[in-house]
Amino acid sequence: MAAEGGGKEMNEIKTQFTTREGVYKLLTHSEYSRPNRVPFNSQGSNPVKVSFVNVNDQSGNGDRICFNVGRELYFYIYKGVRKAADLSKPIDKRIYKGTQPTCHDFNPLTATAESVSLLVGFSAGQVQLIDPIKKETSKLFNEEFNASTVSPSLPQRLIDKSRVTCVRWVPGSESLFLVAHSSGSLYLYNVEHTCGTTPPHYQLLKQGDGYAVHTCKSKSARNPLLRWTVGEGALNEFAFSPDGKFLACASQDGFLRVFGFDAAELHGTMKSYFGGLLCVCWSPDGRYIVAGGEDDLVTVWSFSDCRVIARGHGHKSWVSVVAFDHCTTSVEDSDPPAEFSGSDEEFHEQIHFGGGRDRANSSQSHLSKRNSTDGRPVSVTYRFGSVGQDTQLCLWDLTEDILFPHLPLSRTRTHTNVMSATMSSSSGNSGTPANSLPAPLPRSNSLPHSSGPAGGSSIIDSTFIATGVSKFATLSLHDTRKERHEKDHKRNHSMGHISSKSSDKLNQLSSAARTAKADAAKTLGTLLCPRMEEVPLLEPLVCKKIAHERLTVLIFLEDCLVTACQEGFICTWARPGKVGLLSSQNPANSPSGTVV
Repeated sequence: MAAEGGGKEMNEIKTQFTTREGVYKLLTHSEYSRPNRVPFNSQGSNPVKVSFVNVNDQSGNGDRICFNVGRELYFYIYKGVRKAADLSKPIDKRIYKGTQPTCHDFNPLTATAESVSLLVGFSAGQVQLIDPIKKETSKLFNEEFNASTVSPSLPQRLIDKSRVTCVRWVPGSESLFLVAHSSGSLYLYNVEHTCGTTPPHYQLLKQGDGYAVHTCKSKSARNPLLRWTVGEGALNEFAFSPDGKFLACASQDGFLRVFGFDAAELHGTMKSYFGGLLCVCWSPDGRYIVAGGEDDLVTVWSFSDCRVIARGHGHKSWVSVVAFDHCTTSVEDSDPPAEFSGSDEEFHEQIHFGGGRDRANSSQSHLSKRNSTDGRPVSVTYRFGSVGQDTQLCLWDLTEDILFPHLPLSRTRTHTNVMSATMSSSSGNSGTPANSLPAPLPRSNSLPHSSGPAGGSSIIDSTFIATGVSKFATLSLHDTRKERHEKDHKRNHSMGHISSKSSDKLNQLSSAARTAKADAAKTLGTLLCPRMEEVPLLEPLVCKKIAHERLTVLIFLEDCLVTACQEGFICTWARPGKVGLLSSQNPANSPSGTVV
């Protein structure tokens, strides 16, 4: 791990850090915030989020940035490593009453210099479609006038009254979008349809372990098209795979669930070490998923093998965001890729929702279209990052010694996982697939589909699913962990949830805590949740304190990476060599090092 300024205090905010590529530098002149630049009082407010879109502007300033701070929403030209736009002149600014923006997402397919489609989710459950360039509000979803009530003139949220936790356009579609709520439900909308004036009626379409999918019964097309109920408690974040075919969901019950999106079928699942999962992301090639949450860990999960392959420990509190760096990640194949076993044939019963959805064919994603032992890469490095409520930024390298373990291993505790497997693979005997890693595990050790081969059995039987984990599980697990590690573990930036609870509610919490603890113990030591000594433990390449308040954003761009904290400051960190290159091309844009 790189270290600079060894004599400085650990609490000092870092303005640069070093990796093998060089030095990343904070650009104070490129900072975005509210126009007055006053730190935002974040008590009780929703996390600051940032969204980007490129409008293909011929002037060279095609990037646009949107961010929310409290009740406010801002839209600016984003200039990357150059001097930030004039913060006193946003392209659009909106202040909301009675609700706060919680998340937002641009549609890159429809973005032009004259118009953009921006979805905004709110704390009261609504979703708004706006065009910040034209300064128009196109539609408002989940805020209807209920004709069946005594006061039909008052708007109501007939679909879901809970907070919107994540909103995303469906990849390749100009009209379909997906919305997650803290209720644990996920809704598919079409911008061309209305939401109706009566509560929707649902019909079960498909269900499985920990999830159910319903269609909306209606004589005419209306929203929502589908309702997914996923896990117990809030659905904190979801992410589409790079090719748009799969959906990864991180839930408060601690489960990562990965679905085939069109077929609405469960592909695989994973359980956090404890507590809820708060964030999730895919590798650029779709082979790995990283999740983070209340166990302070980053967990790497293999899409093809449906198993945890590594954990990373560097944060001192909850992990808020995880993201892969597509510019630093590199995979070089020595042989032509072979087809990944059992993918397209398993996605049957395709559901067509309307809206002209066209699949996103990402050139950088093959989504595990080869067996992990065929065409073995010569050199593999995945770079990903994480930020947390401990105000720290961590960078991680996932290398081939973790992805394709050899003997001797640096950690003897991993021998139980890979010793026999690597010995078998090194001898060239491929006749026993159960003894080769990282080839897919036998069907009995992988998450089966509904129509698996004879002899396959599910590892998610009733004894493994933590059905009793409720939204209160976070509290009990947090308190238990704190008692065990009180000396070396800090929770200064975590938010409490029980300050004003009555004694009856506290009794409910205690009961839920006991149930959660018992059910969590059922998954520990299984393929859903290996013990800490059963998988490799990653150490961060970089771990730096970069803010005063908890971090809520981490986005990797071509020339820089972007972070944001709850005070409302959006910071740009120049990649190695990018600032000098820019200065030589345009001296007028050379950074002065002073705060504008």
